[in-house]
Amino acid sequence: MIVWISFLLAVIIFLALDLGVFNKTPHIISTKEASMWTAIWVALSFAFSGVIYWLYQNQYVANPDALKPAAATMKYITGYLIELSLSIDNIFVIAIIFASFKIPQKYQHRVLFWGILGAIIFRGLMIFFGVMIINKFAWTTYLFGAFLIFTAIKMLFSGEEDEFEPKESFVYKTLGKIIPITSETDKEKFFIQTKKGRTATPLFVALIVIEVMDVLFAVDSVPAILAITSDPFLVFSSNIFAILGLRSMYFFLANMLEKFSYLEYSLIAILTFVGLKMILHDFIELPEWVSLGFIAVSLIVGILVSLKMGKESELEE
Repeated sequence: MIVWISFLLAVIIFLALDLGVFNKTPHIISTKEASMWTAIWVALSFAFSGVIYWLYQNQYVANPDALKPAAATMKYITGYLIELSLSIDNIFVIAIIFASFKIPQKYQHRVLFWGILGAIIFRGLMIFFGVMIINKFAWTTYLFGAFLIFTAIKMLFSGEEDEFEPKESFVYKTLGKIIPITSETDKEKFFIQTKKGRTATPLFVALIVIEVMDVLFAVDSVPAILAITSDPFLVFSSNIFAILGLRSMYFFLANMLEKFSYLEYSLIAILTFVGLKMILHDFIELPEWVSLGFIAVSLIVGILVSLKMGKESELEE
């Protein structure tokens, strides 16, 4: 438990520094600032793989799958890359939500901060129950695998007509029945006093919609990482590092999402791969480096093809 408590304390300290020191004053996050923080979070995430190796080498953390240090490290990195890649779809949705509710750029970081905090709690609960279900009912592995393949097929055949409309969502309509909603804003406040009484601002509405959408995305991402390992600490730590880096990555990628349109196919390939891995785990045992290699290559190919096709489109214009 010391390792778990230390890890959670470190996360809390990171978040406190983020909101209380580095982003104490609301401001527009520039591309330069976002790229710097994205690089820092990615570097920290990969550096933590060294901590994973050390923990499992010295048996400082529970090791239910009897993993060797090198295997645990590769599973952590693979899980982190899966979560990071699946977060790209989340970034698309967050951008739509902010645009729909007209959230000023300088207050978007604050909304994301509280959204990430809620995501950590919900992901923790989903991972806990997911690991428990898989360990207790082995057959659910096939169910999760089939679900991931279904999700990949759905992504492949979904069109632009399926674009998410935040103000038409069930979450928005339900929230409006629970608490009065205003289109007015007062700096970074989530609630303000109006003639109707205490009402929710667009910032609070955007926060709730983002929170619910993250839970829906976790329904895909948690089973995906459980295909790599059911070790609770590896699943949770890789998830958390991907979530913590999501804010800076959003501000880094938000204005360049169209340039990486072919990454969608990388995500489809990754989901299909991990889904098949879950279904065929009793028949085919793949080395850790195969999973890590496939995911890394899928992401690299998606990025390169997106950049190449983007340049060709610019030349044609």
